[in-house]
Amino acid sequence: MPSRPIAQPLLLASLIATVVVPAFAQQAADGELQSVVVTGTYAKNRRTIDSESPVDIIGARELQASGSTELATVLGRLLPSMNFPRPSGADASDAVRPAQLRGLSPDQTLVLVNGKRRHTSAVVNVNGTQGRGSAPVDLNAIPLSAIDHIEVLRDGAAAQYGSDAIAGVINIILKKGANGGEVEVGFGEYQERDGKQKTLRGSTGFSLGDDGWVRVAIEAADRDPTNRAGADFRTPTEPRYGRVNQRFGDPETKPRTLFVNSQYRINDNVDWYAFANYGRRETEAAATWRTSGRTPLFPEGFLPLENSTSTDATLVTGLRGEVSGWRWDASLNYGQNEFKLDLDNTANLDLGANSPTHFYAGKLSNKQALFNFDVAREFPVEAFSGPLTVALGVEARHEKYEIGAGDLASYSGTGAQGFSGFRPINAGSNSRHNESIYGNLEAEITKQFSASAALRHERYSDFGSTTSAKGSARYAFNDKVSLRGTASSGFRAPSLAQQFYTITTTNFSVVNGVNTPIETGTFAVGSAAAAALGATPLKAEKARNYSLGLQLQPTRDWTASIDAYRIDIDDRVALSANMTLSPVLRNTLAAQGILVGAGRYFTNAIDTRTTGVDIVSTYRWDLASAGRYDFTAAYNHNKNTLEHVNANPAVLSANGLTLIDRQTINRLTVGSPKDKFSLATDWTLGAWNARGVVTRYGSFTVPQNSAALDQVYDPQWVLDLSAGVKLSKNWRLSVGIDNVTDRYPDQVTSLGNLNNNGINPYSGFAPNGFNGRYYYAKAGYSW
Repeated sequence: MPSRPIAQPLLLASLIATVVVPAFAQQAADGELQSVVVTGTYAKNRRTIDSESPVDIIGARELQASGSTELATVLGRLLPSMNFPRPSGADASDAVRPAQLRGLSPDQTLVLVNGKRRHTSAVVNVNGTQGRGSAPVDLNAIPLSAIDHIEVLRDGAAAQYGSDAIAGVINIILKKGANGGEVEVGFGEYQERDGKQKTLRGSTGFSLGDDGWVRVAIEAADRDPTNRAGADFRTPTEPRYGRVNQRFGDPETKPRTLFVNSQYRINDNVDWYAFANYGRRETEAAATWRTSGRTPLFPEGFLPLENSTSTDATLVTGLRGEVSGWRWDASLNYGQNEFKLDLDNTANLDLGANSPTHFYAGKLSNKQALFNFDVAREFPVEAFSGPLTVALGVEARHEKYEIGAGDLASYSGTGAQGFSGFRPINAGSNSRHNESIYGNLEAEITKQFSASAALRHERYSDFGSTTSAKGSARYAFNDKVSLRGTASSGFRAPSLAQQFYTITTTNFSVVNGVNTPIETGTFAVGSAAAAALGATPLKAEKARNYSLGLQLQPTRDWTASIDAYRIDIDDRVALSANMTLSPVLRNTLAAQGILVGAGRYFTNAIDTRTTGVDIVSTYRWDLASAGRYDFTAAYNHNKNTLEHVNANPAVLSANGLTLIDRQTINRLTVGSPKDKFSLATDWTLGAWNARGVVTRYGSFTVPQNSAALDQVYDPQWVLDLSAGVKLSKNWRLSVGIDNVTDRYPDQVTSLGNLNNNGINPYSGFAPNGFNGRYYYAKAGYSW
C-alpha cells in the first residue's frame, strides 16, 4: 500500500493552533502543578513541581483520548520517550508486544500497580523484533477502565525499587472509592475496511459499610485482524499465484479483564487494602504461508495459525497504618502469567497424510510472590527548613518459571509447521529467591534546596549480591527557575526466562535471495549444548544513571522542563545471533541428541551508553466565552551507542562463527526512533471538547548483517483528531480519527528480498504500526 501525501492544510492548522502561544509541553490536567506524586519518594505531599526527578502524570482523560484501547499503544502516543512498534509474523511476540522506554530493552523498565511490583510475562521475545531477548511486563493486560492515572518516573530507580528500574518506572494507580461509575461502548474500523474493534468497559464502586469500599472495573473487546500483505507472485506454477496468501498486520485478539481495588478501615490507625485482577486474552496470529506440494492435506498451500491464550492473575493484600509517628505498610503480592499456544490450519510434514491439522504446542508460565514491609517517618531537624523523612524497608521475592511440553505430533520430526512445539527435553520448572533491605533519606534543607539519598542491598540465590545507591537534589533560584539532578547506580537481574528458556523451532533466513527455513535451537545458558557453543553463566546488568534538569514556571499557567540524561549499562543481557553451525558443531550437538542447523543462547556480552534529552511543559489559555485551551508539546531525543563487546568465544571463532553479530548490536543502537516530537491542543467549552495531536516519529534503521542491506526509514508525521459532547448530565458521545492523513511508514526495500518478494511490504520496527487511518466512536454513561 503506497504512502499517501500528508494533508497540508490539516497539518498546518494543527501546528498553528498549537504553537501560537509559547509552550514546550506535555498535557496538563486540572491542577497538575499541585499534583501529589508517590513514585520515587517516601515524603508526604511531594508535588510534581518539587520533584528532584522528572515525573509525568497521565490522567484518565488523556488515556482515553485516542481510538486505541491498548495501554501500551496509548502510552506510546502520549510519552515522547516510549516506543511501541507492532511486529507481525513474530510468533508469540505478535500476541505479547514489547514496549521500550528511552530506546532500552523492554525489561529495563519497572512496572508497578498501586506502587507494587507487577509480574512479567512468560513470553520471551526471541525473534527479530525490537526488544529481542526480553520478557517484560505485558502492559496491554491492564485495562484502561481500571486506571485513575499513571505516574512515569523518567529516571533510574533501582536503589528504591530493585531490579529492572534502569530506564524508569511506570506506576499505574487504580481507581478507588465507592462513589460514581461509568460504562462505555466503542466501535472502530480502519480505512481498509478491516481491523474492526468492539469494546465494552465499565467501572463502579460499592461501600463496605461506613469504613470501606470496593471498586470493580471490567473490559472486554473483540479486535479483528488487519492485513497489509502484498500479493504472492513468487512462483507462477502455484495454484494461488497472484493472490494475497499471507496475513501481515495486527492479529485477532479477544481480551477479557476484571480488576478489583478495595480498602477497609479497621481502626483509626490501621487500614486493610487489597487489589486483584484476572484477565484472559485470546490471540490468533499468522505464521508464514507454506506453498503447495508439501502435504496432501493442503494441496494449494496453507497458512499456519498460532492461537494463543494469555492468562494473567494478581492478588495484592496488605495492612498499613501509623504508630508512634511511623507510617508502615506490610503487603503480600502474588502474580502470574500463563501463555498457552495451539496451532491450527497446519501440518507436521513428517507425518504426511496422517498429520493432524490442530496441535497443542505447550505452555509457558511465570510466577512471582513478594513480601514487603516499609516504614517511614518525618523527623524535625533544627538546621533544616523542613523535616527529614527517613524510610526503611525489607523485601523477599520468590520467582518460578515453567515450560510445559506440547503434544507429540507438535514436535516430532521437524514439528508442526509455523511453530514446532516444546519438547519434553525443553520442559521443566526453575525457581529462585532474593531478599533485599533498603533505606531512603529526603529533606528540604532550605526553602531553596532539597536533597535525597537511597541505598539498597539485594541477595539473589542464583547469582549473588548487588548494592545500588542514588543521590538527587533540587535548587530553586526563585519561584520561576529551578535546577535538579540525580546520580545513581542500578542493576537488572537476568530473568529466569532468559536463563532457562529453551526450544527448537523453524526460523527463516534469507539465503541467496530466498527465505530458507532452518531448524534453530534456543539453549538454556547453563545447558551442555550452550556450553559446547562457548556459553558462560549470566550475571546481573550494571547501570549508572545521571540526569540534569531545568524547571521553568514563567507564569501560573505555563511550566516547562528540560532534562538531559546519560545511562551506562555494562554486561547487558542479549540473545546471541542465530549462528548457522559448522559440521563440527552440528555433530557435537547431535552427539547430545540435538539435531539443529543453528543455535543461540543468552549472554552478557555488550556494554552500551544511552544519552538524551526530554523537553516537556504545558500552557493553559482560558478565554472564558471562547473556551479553555491546553496547549501541549513534548520532545525526546535519544541516542544509544556501543561501548564494548566481549571477545568472541574461542570455540565459535574456531568454527567461523560470531556470538554477537552486527544485526544484534545495531538493533540495540539504531533500531528505535532517535527522536519523537508531538504537538497538541485540547479545547473545552461547556459540554463540548476537542483534541488534536500531531506527532513526528523520528528516523530509525532496520539493520542487517550486511551494511549494504540496512534500511534507514524516514520520519513519519501522524495527525490524530477527536471531539466529544456531553449530551446530558450522564450521557456523552465522542468520535475521532487516528492517523487522519492515512500515513504509512516507508515500504521495505526489495534489495536482498527483505520484503519477501513484496509479500511483507512494511517493517515491524515502525513505531506507529502500518495500518493506516482509523475511525472510531464511543458512547458513555456515567453516574
